[in-house]
Amino acid sequence: MSMHLPVRPVWTCAGCGQAWPCLTRKRQLLAEFAGARVSLMLYLSRFFVEACVDMPAITSGTMYRRFFTWPYEPSDGRHSNESAPPER
Repeated sequence: MSMHLPVRPVWTCAGCGQAWPCLTRKRQLLAEFAGARVSLMLYLSRFFVEACVDMPAITSGTMYRRFFTWPYEPSDGRHSNESAPPER
C-alpha cells in the first residue's frame, strides 16, 4: 500500500507533503493502471469531486488540470499519440 495518500481537506500528500497526487503517486497510479487509462480516469474522478468539495475556493479548471491532465503528459520526453487525450 502506498504512503502517498491524500491528506484531506488540504489535499497534500501524506508521504511527501506535496500537492496530491504527488509525482510519486502519479507514477504509482500509471503503473497500477497500465493499459487501463479509462479506469484510471474514473478512479481519479472520485478524488476530483472530493477535492472540489473540500477546496471550493480553487477553480474547477485548476482542479481539472491537477487531476486529469498529468496522465496524458509524456513522462520520458517522447510524444506519443497513445498518451494524448482524445480529440473532440
